[in-house]
Amino acid sequence: MSDGWDGLRAKVHEFVDDLVGSGREAGVQVAAYLHGRPIVEAYAGTADPATGRPVTPDTPFPSISTGKGLTATVVHVLAERGQLHHDLPLARVWPEFAAHGKDRITLRHVLTHTAGLPALPADTTPADLADWDRMCALLADAEPLWEPGERLAYHAWTFGWLVGETVHRATGRRISQVLAEEIAAPLGVPGELFFGVPEADLPRVARLTDNGLAAMIDQAAGVLPNLDRVAPPGVRPDARTAGRPEVLRADLPAVGTLSARAAARMYAALLGDVDGVRLISADRLREVTTEAVRGPEWVFGAEAAWGLGYAVDADGSFGAAGSGGSLAFAYPQLGLTVAATRNRVAAGDGDPMEQLRTLIRDEVRAGVESDGGRTYRR
Repeated sequence: MSDGWDGLRAKVHEFVDDLVGSGREAGVQVAAYLHGRPIVEAYAGTADPATGRPVTPDTPFPSISTGKGLTATVVHVLAERGQLHHDLPLARVWPEFAAHGKDRITLRHVLTHTAGLPALPADTTPADLADWDRMCALLADAEPLWEPGERLAYHAWTFGWLVGETVHRATGRRISQVLAEEIAAPLGVPGELFFGVPEADLPRVARLTDNGLAAMIDQAAGVLPNLDRVAPPGVRPDARTAGRPEVLRADLPAVGTLSARAAARMYAALLGDVDGVRLISADRLREVTTEAVRGPEWVFGAEAAWGLGYAVDADGSFGAAGSGGSLAFAYPQLGLTVAATRNRVAAGDGDPMEQLRTLIRDEVRAGVESDGGRTYRR
């Protein structure tokens, strides 16, 4: 029996098939949930172009900063249970972090990218990224660039260790363990949401290839003086870094490896009930997705707005997107969530994953309007 979304699914499948069939993309996944139920799940192409291994619904894709949405969700699930608080000073559970006056930096500052610790040493390597203790010690001893809350600056890599070590100190568990036990397992997607990918799951992961992203970042670094400070040349957020086995295996909560359907399902469980699972209350949802900071951002110079760990968009959505094209967002007013992944990371190609998000959003919004403005449930 049709659920009323056959037309939308046909448009999405046609779009995805054309992307892969034309050679514009290698492998793609896209998924959407509406009021806790899946309405779109499309996938096509090859997860590993070298071997021809196909994309399946549960193929995890390295999705770079889209994983920050998973990191924020872990924090809010723990806060819901009273194990964390958004205004917790990091030094309260991580005493050595208090060096150089950092005792005033709170988890809220980190979640809103206003902690003043966005920079990494210029010689940082992928091996350094994979060394949790080294990176946490480096940040504990770092001197902030400004007072907490004073300036908005995207903490591209440091976000992960700052949040992750706070979670570790407060709960005694690695953030990857909390993600697996408190989010992925209850939602029935245990092999599809990762920070560090277990060795046994590496053969399932989609392989990234570059389609202009590396060159774009190199070019941008020439005109954006702070870009190399947050993402030094040896650890740029591109296929060269994100696809390395040691980086995939590492517990890096600034990035993530995920399937589109698992990400869409997680965001749906933030909005409401998904097969008996709701991750946070309606009150907390409003709190963490309300715009907390807005202003010109220090790295890229553009206007940016953040809730608590999620980017807040003008179209009413919140979520996260990764360099090269992956994304996962939720629309609370529509009850809609959308996620999309690809393994040919690109720049300047018209952003087809964003086009898919817009297509699904607009079709659902049109359904709401045609339903007389009532919440559209099918």
